[in-house]
Amino acid sequence: MTQTKLSVILATATLLCFSTVSTAELGRDLTPLGAQAAANSAGTIPAWNGGLTTPVTGFKPGGHYPDPYADDKPKLTIDAANADQHKDRLSAGQIALLKKYPTWKMNVYPTQRSAVYPKAVYEATAANIGTAKLAAGGNGVTGTTAGIPFPVPKDGLETIWNVLLRYKGDTYAMTWNQAAVTRDGAYTLVRFEYEYDFSYSNVSKPAAEREPNKLTNFLQIVTAPARLAGQVLLVHETVDQVKQPRSAWIYNPGQRRVRLAPNVAYDNPGTAADGLRTSDDFGMYNGATDRYDWKLVGKQEMYIPYNSYKLGSNTLKYADILKPGHINPEHTRYELHRVWVVEATLKPGASHIYKRRTFYIDEDSWAIVVTDKYDARDQLWRVSEQHSMNFYDVPMYYGTVEVHSDLQSGRYIAMGLRNEESKVYQPIRRSAADFTPANLRNLGTR
Repeated sequence: MTQTKLSVILATATLLCFSTVSTAELGRDLTPLGAQAAANSAGTIPAWNGGLTTPVTGFKPGGHYPDPYADDKPKLTIDAANADQHKDRLSAGQIALLKKYPTWKMNVYPTQRSAVYPKAVYEATAANIGTAKLAAGGNGVTGTTAGIPFPVPKDGLETIWNVLLRYKGDTYAMTWNQAAVTRDGAYTLVRFEYEYDFSYSNVSKPAAEREPNKLTNFLQIVTAPARLAGQVLLVHETVDQVKQPRSAWIYNPGQRRVRLAPNVAYDNPGTAADGLRTSDDFGMYNGATDRYDWKLVGKQEMYIPYNSYKLGSNTLKYADILKPGHINPEHTRYELHRVWVVEATLKPGASHIYKRRTFYIDEDSWAIVVTDKYDARDQLWRVSEQHSMNFYDVPMYYGTVEVHSDLQSGRYIAMGLRNEESKVYQPIRRSAADFTPANLRNLGTR
């Protein structure tokens, strides 16, 4: 029996033991969000001690995040030559990347369980035990307005809804760049300005100002290159999608009109992504869950991108990161963590370019960190990795560079590039009135 299979079996046994978790167990045997608090038996994954809560010297609010682990040295390096030795702690997609690109490698550093969230999110998570429920058909959640709805999930649907409803900040703006990189390393940067206004789990907005059943209002404005500048996308995302599905609108500066955008969902192409990601690839997964059957496989130990402060640093230029075939591995950081494993299989009669997806979800943050995606022939097609770090002033564990690699075309798309931007995370004040279709025309021509 392989170590991976044994880990999944042991984790599944733990899952059954905690399937009736009490409020008292959160924060004792489990972290406040439901992760295993203790270290692993080998001591290679430490106990969770509350996460990283103190800003690093030199940090300025809104700016880039200095690396609290800059003095750490790699414990090992995984490449094509030794990938098989570590296969029990790698996904099929990670192994495929190592085998395809001799220049790709994974530098593995000491594990730092830095993830932390606001106290209000912890309190709401405890209150969700026994009250949060899946909506009819599983395409939504009821009985909660904040926190992780199912801190110890019983099945795949509960697990993916933990991912979708994890804390991702309150109301804020950020600017980042995207690059669809060709086989020879060429790319054109696409620059986006974003605004997010969360109602679910918003810890700074008064309850009276939060919209019922609203997860978030999301605004995306393309500012470069010139041929794309002025395109605006507005999305209203809900918690109970049975009661109220996602709504989306788009403003096209060439047509100078606002129109409904029902295609901003599922496997429709992502904005300016050159066909390298789908709409529901954004953020590793988003939107409705109704086209897949979701299976909770269990939990295992895995090498995943983590504490990616170096990759997000303003000491790097985009050209330092974007290389032919893959991002520059010298700037990445991998660690050993426990992850939930969820298998999503396309339902009979449903349509999607991905027949199957395997999601690997960090136990401490409920963020998807790796995804393997399979085509209609059930052949491995794409692999995605979310390089993340602790925004320790918020606090939240959040993505830096999100990479979707196409194993068949030899191309990839890198999203979330902020290295040459002056602002990383900027809290703002917004209300529901700021996220209406009527505002899109003004935003696109400002």
